Amino acid sequence: MMKIILSRHIRRRMQAYNIDEDDVVETIRKFSREDLVGKQEVVAESMASKYGFPLKVVFLKENDRIVAVTTYPLRKRRKS
Repeated sequence: MMKIILSRHIRRRMQAYNIDEDDVVETIRKFSREDLVGKQEVVAESMASKYGFPLKVVFLKENDRIVAVTTYPLRKRRKS
């Protein structure tokens, strides 16, 4: 299992939006793809019931670790 590191920026965003660390980690583990390296953006529609909006998480996948960059409730409609 890859190590997940939370950046200072994401910790501030989590505090500003009252987002739980467990929800961010769960979202990353659920949507992270083994075959992709680099920047990934995921939207957890399942978190809408808890936060009122889907939760967007941006992270970088490097060698043997994942660095969570930012997160926020997605208040705009998704492009289809």
